[in-house]
Amino acid sequence: MTGPPRLPKDPAALAALSADDPRTRINRPRVPTIYPPVAQAYFAVVAFVTPWSAGTLGLQVAAALLAIALTWLLAVGGRDPRWAALWGWSPIVALEAGNAAHIDVLGALLITAAVMTAARRPKLAGLILGAAASVKLLPLLLLPAFRKRSGLVAIGTFTASYIPHLIAAGTLVLGFLPGYLTQEGFSDGSSRSAILALLLPPEARQLVAAALAIGLAALAFHRARHEPIAITCCWLYGAALLVATPTYPWYGLPLIALAALSHRPEWLAVPLASYLAYASFGHETRQGLIHLTAAVIVLIGLTLRHRSVTPKRFDAIDAATNTDRRDETHRTGNLGRSR
Repeated sequence: MTGPPRLPKDPAALAALSADDPRTRINRPRVPTIYPPVAQAYFAVVAFVTPWSAGTLGLQVAAALLAIALTWLLAVGGRDPRWAALWGWSPIVALEAGNAAHIDVLGALLITAAVMTAARRPKLAGLILGAAASVKLLPLLLLPAFRKRSGLVAIGTFTASYIPHLIAAGTLVLGFLPGYLTQEGFSDGSSRSAILALLLPPEARQLVAAALAIGLAALAFHRARHEPIAITCCWLYGAALLVATPTYPWYGLPLIALAALSHRPEWLAVPLASYLAYASFGHETRQGLIHLTAAVIVLIGLTLRHRSVTPKRFDAIDAATNTDRRDETHRTGNLGRSR
């Protein structure tokens, strides 16, 4: 019995092995799948209930239903149901979920559910977050924003999901992930971190990107104690995309959901920038400037919000401390009395 071929380390041989085949619509049909176990289980269930003659329609319907379910979750579980429209009416969601059927919509649903349950049921939140990471690995970036107990449960869930996968696939359990990191430029920094590429060579980009990732994780761990988890997860996920700058808009689907949940619409600039960067493939400077523009838009939004909130805080403090009543506790007749 023979399995899928081992991935060669030579870039030319890897490119030849992973080349598309015009006889099938599946890209890289000769390499083991990159998707984690929960994603594969989702594909298997959808394929089981979809007639062969329907083609990819089953995946499109399933993704659309997940997008609708997430709209409902944001409407009933968020502080203001009107913010659900930021997700439900988003053209990006319609294109990348309902049309392209990217599985990131399932990850977005699970991430949102994990954030919503984190405060009251941390163990359940960790279970859901671990399942989200088994759809795509990116949700692991959010671990610093969750409580220690939730993080441990998430890691345990993620690891446990790989056990049957490991038994079935053996050393191929990683799938095409190493080849993907090579072809997409993550391994040597050649075609990622487009903002950093405006100033740094590939070797330096990797070091700076790693340092930024560690710094963001530490900041999220600290900020999670002082701000709502939805806000922490939103800026942490969005900042990670700005550091790595993938040119695939569907990677931003979880960010759109987090932006709706945390009421931070400025982060929509990040997935929008991915469309422009995707259309500018091969023009690294242009891609870097596009992502940099998105980062500037986010910073402007954060700055304007901070300036509008700060006066309100001072007004609240003044209202609590400067009352119209005269303080007469210093009078001798009031000494010893409780007010």
